[in-house]
Amino acid sequence: MDRILLWALLIIGMILLLLSLRKPLIKDTVLVYLLKAYFSSFFGVIVAEAHLIEYPVRFLGQYFDTSILFEYFLYPIMCVYFYQTSYHSSILGIIVQCALYTSALTILEVLCEKYTDLIEYHTWTWEYSFITIFLLSFFVRMLMKLINKREQSAS
Repeated sequence: MDRILLWALLIIGMILLLLSLRKPLIKDTVLVYLLKAYFSSFFGVIVAEAHLIEYPVRFLGQYFDTSILFEYFLYPIMCVYFYQTSYHSSILGIIVQCALYTSALTILEVLCEKYTDLIEYHTWTWEYSFITIFLLSFFVRMLMKLINKREQSAS
């Protein structure tokens, strides 16, 4: 059943990725996606190697200790949508949206931890997930704000 859920998440992720690329700001979308995948994989490896979290059922489990579906695909896609919906927002709007997206991901993670073998907390908690997802998402959003500001001032 867990493998079916992984495949369903992969298909949902592919659809969401294709839909996100239909919006303007393709360059920003790709950059957000790649930045998020880079940073989340860095932290994901640390957390998995320290055995704070385990992913008993995962894609390419013989090669990766982390959840590559989440770190390289689903989480970056969520950040693309967060970026697109907060593009014209004030700092307060960005923080509120970041908290909402982070809450949704954290709730899904807790449900997966409780009812599936996709994730297993050892010394990790949902609070750590919320904080790290929030801070990483907010960091990439602010980094993109800085990049766009520099790009606009250069032209």
